[in-house]
Amino acid sequence: MFENLSERLGGVFDRLTKQGALTDTDVATALREVRVALLEADVSLPVARDFVKRVQDKATGQAVTKSVTPGQQVVKIVHDELVRVLAGDGPVDALKIDNPPSAMLMVGLQGSGKTTTTAKLAKRLKERNGKRVLLASLDTNRPAAMEQLQILGAQIGVDTLPIVKGETALQIARRAKTQATLGGYDVYMLDTAGRLHIDEVLMDEVQAVRDATGPRETLLVVDGLTGQDAVNVATEFDGKVGITGVVLTRMDGDGRGGAALSMRAVTGKPIRFVGLGEKMDALETFEPDRVAGRILGMGDIVALVEKAQETFEAEQAERMMKRFQKGLFNMNDLKGQLDQMLKMGGMQGVMGMMPGMGKMQKAAAEAGMDDRVLRRQIALINSMTKKERANPDLLQASRKKRIAAGAGLEVSELNRLLKQHRQMADLMKKMGKGGMMKAAMKQMLGGKGPGGGGMPDPSKMDPEAMAKAAEAMQGKLPPGLGGLGGMGKGLTLPAGLSGMMKKK
Repeated sequence: MFENLSERLGGVFDRLTKQGALTDTDVATALREVRVALLEADVSLPVARDFVKRVQDKATGQAVTKSVTPGQQVVKIVHDELVRVLAGDGPVDALKIDNPPSAMLMVGLQGSGKTTTTAKLAKRLKERNGKRVLLASLDTNRPAAMEQLQILGAQIGVDTLPIVKGETALQIARRAKTQATLGGYDVYMLDTAGRLHIDEVLMDEVQAVRDATGPRETLLVVDGLTGQDAVNVATEFDGKVGITGVVLTRMDGDGRGGAALSMRAVTGKPIRFVGLGEKMDALETFEPDRVAGRILGMGDIVALVEKAQETFEAEQAERMMKRFQKGLFNMNDLKGQLDQMLKMGGMQGVMGMMPGMGKMQKAAAEAGMDDRVLRRQIALINSMTKKERANPDLLQASRKKRIAAGAGLEVSELNRLLKQHRQMADLMKKMGKGGMMKAAMKQMLGGKGPGGGGMPDPSKMDPEAMAKAAEAMQGKLPPGLGGLGGMGKGLTLPAGLSGMMKKK
């Protein structure tokens, strides 16, 4: 998400922060490049102009020229302004699903990912909010649209309204309302039909459904790859139907991200969620401060820790802590960490959330460093016997050949894996002796979040503070991230990845 914009802005701010003092000319030159970067990212011209003007007004004052690190102060101003553009002026309220059965209307053009997003959101409401959800497809035009929602509902364990052929969208909506009321559901979600473009038939149908059900939320699903046209679609739907929020899909693709930056400013409607893949759990809440941090290469430490907490069981963490405190770290432990990294979004996913890792992330991708490397290493470990996993020192030449052949790989790859294991074992031993592991696990099992004394809030820090926070956060990530090697300024690759990067 926002890869091109992040790269362009990163280059601008690298030059700024390397200078000791800044003149008005330096700031003006940098902001001209920022404006070009925003326009290339498909941000609407009025939004880009307003953004640059507001930043320039704040960045040319005495507060910056007298700052100890003026370049970083400008980055902080840009970060705060990005948050303002993405978040709007007022706070975003939680979804209105408090008056059962609450209707939720899903609208959008055909091909925007509306049906998949409906299922993703239903899964989220069921698992995170404990809601009973009923899904109903109102799409009588697209072949197999109703069956698609029915299949997705079965996959996620959410009830769907039985299909009755020949009914109109309005009749289905009324039946869904009755079923939700009689069945004791908290939420019923109506997946409306789409069109290739906005027309009167589409709007009349959506308006009729809206009037019949009185939805608490009307979410517009927009394809993030459509760029500036997504903003026009949102404006049209809001004017004709009245939307309460936006869901941007395909934000894991190569879209330029301008729609997200323009959406709130132009429509005044909040971006509620972003879709980041086809899997049913690939839906994230849209957090403006975190997105701004990612755009400026500050990473998203909070999301990284939350992801770790979601995929890491407390009992498992306790067991690992006790082993590491004793200096124990075998191939089973390493396999557990590699599996953990895959669950958290893979190598690129983890690196994308770590401050200062943007450039390394791209270099890793170009060097062919992707999740296939992790899977090859897991295959090598799976090819070992139980004794060999428990005691890697047993691995001599003949055993290495057998293991490599069993995984269909070369012995050289196994040697690299063994070297990586030794490095991580040494690191875990040091962390265990110094008491760092115990403190880390206390933080993880305590489940402290932003503002709770546990994890810092990146939106309230300047870049220098972000670097210090990132350093401090190394002790708060679970062992499932492979331990964090490199205790220098900012976060470096997990120890489990550093060896792999060197081999290239």
